Amino acid sequence: MNRSSKTAFPDERLTLFEVREMWDVLSPDEQIEAFELLDRPSAQEFLFTLSRHKRAAFILQASEAERLFWMRQLPPDEAADIIQQSPKKQRSKLLELLDERTRREVQALLTYKADVAGGLMNTRFAQVRPDQTIDEAIHYLRLQAKDYLESIFYVFVLDQGQRLLGVVSFQELFRAPQERKISEIMKTEVVTVPENQNQEIVARLFNRYKFIALPVVDHENKIKGIITADDILGAVQEEATEDMQKVGGMEALDQPYLQIDFWTMLKKRAGWLAALFIGEMLTASAMAHYEEEIARAVVLALFVPLIISSGGNSGSQAATLIIRAMALGEVRLRNWWNIVRREFLTGLGLGCVLATIGLARILLWQLIFHTYGAHYFLVALSVCLSLIGVVVWGTTVGAMLPMLLRRLGCDPASASAPFVATLVDVSGIVIYFTVSAVILHNTLL
Repeated sequence: MNRSSKTAFPDERLTLFEVREMWDVLSPDEQIEAFELLDRPSAQEFLFTLSRHKRAAFILQASEAERLFWMRQLPPDEAADIIQQSPKKQRSKLLELLDERTRREVQALLTYKADVAGGLMNTRFAQVRPDQTIDEAIHYLRLQAKDYLESIFYVFVLDQGQRLLGVVSFQELFRAPQERKISEIMKTEVVTVPENQNQEIVARLFNRYKFIALPVVDHENKIKGIITADDILGAVQEEATEDMQKVGGMEALDQPYLQIDFWTMLKKRAGWLAALFIGEMLTASAMAHYEEEIARAVVLALFVPLIISSGGNSGSQAATLIIRAMALGEVRLRNWWNIVRREFLTGLGLGCVLATIGLARILLWQLIFHTYGAHYFLVALSVCLSLIGVVVWGTTVGAMLPMLLRRLGCDPASASAPFVATLVDVSGIVIYFTVSAVILHNTLL
């Protein structure tokens, strides 16, 4: 790299700890300069600890010589991640930096979606044949480790057609007599992952079995690669980040917050915000529909914010709980009736709690300030019953909306808390004024 004559770091060398601590506050030029001051082993270790976004950004801003060096240090799955994170016009140039074998492997990985098992796997793994002796297998594994394997987790047993037959642990491999065959010590019951399996389900398998790596296979049980626990941990973290952003009522940023430009940020947030704003216009329309009732009993308008916020908040709670439970595999579409029943009863209980608080507030204010007139008890009853109805409705809608989206093939996280709140606001107005019209008939209304 061409170092600036005016350096930001007077020391000739920086430690890995120092660079790691200051990295996020450095400008791109300062990051390059700090990276130069690391020795090669430390630089390689640090580069592999960066997130995919940060690693891609750093390699793209490096000089051509350094970019070539670091791209060739990456295993195929890491190189594929870098290329996927790069602008489309630069992807072909990055592919050209790779050697022929790695390029073929990366091109195969790029055919998969980023959030499925095939898009996460490493195509390089330890493999042996079932007819090899233990001694032959160990010698063969040494050659593989020397040529292209950077780490070995399990040894997979394959036939001539690359079909997965079994797996051998290193403990079994080194304990067995040298003359025994691999077929005699391998385990044939292997937990596998289909190549197009969603990463959320893959994460559940890792959590269930506590494996370090899992093999990825196609429909013919031919092994395509392996997914490691580190791979799925990073993917799940990104998935959780996207879900949190969607639940907040916006598009997923797909980039670190400080690296996304102003116009992209505006675009990703304005769309949902505008849609929610238009949705809230329906609340104004609902209010206009009950204009006469409000004019005759102005006191009812005082409790509109209380009613709609309670319904929106309870709906947001339910939606958040169900979205997370679905992500963790705790609930499935077939559980919909149990969820409806559970949320209905929960909403009924929560509504009673809020109604009790609301009743106490109205009675206390009437006692002290005489705010609500002669029919204050009927007003209080209207508010209490409306609160119960709105909260029950909000929890039910909030729970069912993510499941409906999943049934339609959409991301359940799109049932964001603001979206649910907006939806419940409109119905809350209708419930409130309908209940009030019944209870206050021939009195205030």
